[in-house]
Amino acid sequence: MKEKLKISLLVWNLSTNDGFIRAYLLKKALLKLDYEVQIIGFLFGKELYKAISVEDRVYSVTGSTYPEFFKSISKILKIIDGDIIYAIKPQPASFGVALLKKLYSKTPVILDIDDWELSWYGGDKWHYHPTLKQLARDLLKKDGVLRSPNHPLYLKWMEGLVSQANAVTVHTSFLQERFGGEFVPNGKDTTLFDPARYDSEESRSRYGLSEYRILMFPGAPRPYKGLEDVLIALDKINQPDLKLVIVGGSPYDDYDRQLQEQWGHWIIKLPNYPADIMPDLVAAAHIVVVPQRDTPETRAQFPLKLTDGMAMAKPVLSTRVGDIPKILGETGYLVEPGCPEQIAEQIQLIFQNLESANQQGVKARERCVENYSIEAMASVLKSVIARL
Repeated sequence: MKEKLKISLLVWNLSTNDGFIRAYLLKKALLKLDYEVQIIGFLFGKELYKAISVEDRVYSVTGSTYPEFFKSISKILKIIDGDIIYAIKPQPASFGVALLKKLYSKTPVILDIDDWELSWYGGDKWHYHPTLKQLARDLLKKDGVLRSPNHPLYLKWMEGLVSQANAVTVHTSFLQERFGGEFVPNGKDTTLFDPARYDSEESRSRYGLSEYRILMFPGAPRPYKGLEDVLIALDKINQPDLKLVIVGGSPYDDYDRQLQEQWGHWIIKLPNYPADIMPDLVAAAHIVVVPQRDTPETRAQFPLKLTDGMAMAKPVLSTRVGDIPKILGETGYLVEPGCPEQIAEQIQLIFQNLESANQQGVKARERCVENYSIEAMASVLKSVIARL
């Protein structure tokens, strides 16, 4: 008899953080429950996502376009040997492959939906109505769009198959209303992200930030993340010791360079650091900013930067978008999305009452430990798996 239940976490693309971060968090929660866990996925880029370490022991198969991709699918099906398959995202390369495995092995499938994939293509307004000639081009030409495994047509098909999963997990109200399923938050390792283990002044000194008041954004800049609103707010306040620290930069495009060109005098850019260094970086912040704009994409998201700040007992300044008010409760500072004037007011208010703001940060950590820790994730996952 097997000692441990084994769970195969299936990620559609291990070359980016699009799916791996969620899989990594789920793996930590499942290990808490004493399951054996493997992360498997395709490699659609040249190398593994930079945050994946040797210790993570991921198994990858080179991805490609159709029809060559069918060979990649055949290879990965042989590697998947868990008692349960946990597919990350309703992507053909994760959920589609999981359903194929289920078809002939009867292995139960859990689908995790951590984003509304179709929202990046216009959501419900997106349709594909080609002429016969266009369909032939899209399928047969070497650069035909339908040869891409993550074309929105296939994403739409995958959404139609969500009911074929044995269980569904989601992390926002928006996704739960759309797809159903159990709410499993983006948990934070609150033992690693523990302010008692770090000295903020020493952290600021370590990263050359001692002479500044730091607004920190510990993530990749994208237009919908609202950093322009923070930078416009800094223009309005016009106090040179205020700096927006961006950690890592964008792996997707040159958007962070565009921000530097216009607002470089307010920005300090730090390089990527391993995951275990992030708490020390966040310790250096006076305020963690998560200024999401209101779009279909952001309404479906659970920004991990929120729990970075909450776990480290930092004042968190964010916007009233999606589940953000619900996640922060009464412990953060909220403004309307796309409103630099309100952001400027809140920044000044926080620094005028920094002791009070830091007390809010302590309450935020308590809320994070209770509701958004790895242990909180594990508690829900235990009941989801027990019902399979």
